[in-house]
Amino acid sequence: MTRLRLTAITAATAAMALSLTACGTTEEQPSAGGDAPVASSGPVTFTDGRDKTVTLDKPASKVVALEWGEAEILVSLGVMPAGVADVKGYATWVTSAPLTADVKDLGTRGEPSVDAIVALQPDLVVMEAERDAPLVGQLEKFVPVMVTKGTDATRNLDRMREDVEMIATAVGKDAEGDKLLADFDAALTAGKEKIAGAGAAGQYYAMADGWMEGSTVNIRMFGQGALVSQVAIGLGLKNAWDGEVDPQWGLGQTDVEGLTAMKEENPRFFYNASDGTDVFTDGLGANAIWKAQPFVAENKVHKLPDGIWTFGGPKSCMQYIDALVATYAG
Repeated sequence: MTRLRLTAITAATAAMALSLTACGTTEEQPSAGGDAPVASSGPVTFTDGRDKTVTLDKPASKVVALEWGEAEILVSLGVMPAGVADVKGYATWVTSAPLTADVKDLGTRGEPSVDAIVALQPDLVVMEAERDAPLVGQLEKFVPVMVTKGTDATRNLDRMREDVEMIATAVGKDAEGDKLLADFDAALTAGKEKIAGAGAAGQYYAMADGWMEGSTVNIRMFGQGALVSQVAIGLGLKNAWDGEVDPQWGLGQTDVEGLTAMKEENPRFFYNASDGTDVFTDGLGANAIWKAQPFVAENKVHKLPDGIWTFGGPKSCMQYIDALVATYAG
């Protein structure tokens, strides 16, 4: 399950690691390699997630992205990456900003191919802070590198905005970046008004994904600070999961028994399973503890539309907004 992020709490299962497609999936996309024009041609400077200042002679047009959130942001700005790590996985999990067929696959997100990246001779490689320092050093021998923060559970919406602004500056798309963020803000505001208008403001939700280890179902909860949690809270909803989470991603791990801690809140329970492996329906369908949960008994379990990436950029977040609004105010 390639969707799982490489976090400390999921390191042992990282290889196993969601659609309302109204947000940008029908727009004409630029071809890979930067054929789309950029707004300016002079030098650009940015300070990345390492607090390192990088200056490019001109806005980058041939860009490589080693994480899906950053690839989504690039496509949303009108810059099709020349290469992306795990193109097939991206197509499964990210539908808000599709890649064109000429985007090169650069290996896995956990271990992209340095040779394949360098062979493309990109103007810029965009990657996340969680990647091992040796990879950054290897790449910087050949090409400029931008390291984004990718997540910060203390301020994930502000962090996302900063990553969008930084990437937009690097590719000469500041105006497009401003519009992308304005569209997100407008969607969040409109969604909050619809949920309030339906009398659902203040209701509880829970968000999870999961995977199998043998016969055991492991459940990963999106707690306070996770990106999509901050989106849901911004809509006026309350997160029912208050268990322990990691400080970077806002993610917690539990099992089916642990879900009983949310019995009093009785949330609507959302989950993603875009790769077709549905552990909640298939793995827990006959489990007595699962069936006894109020949200199960009251038919308040909701599988997200396929292809909403819960670690993505503004367009994926807008898809998530659409899914929650459709449930609470539809």
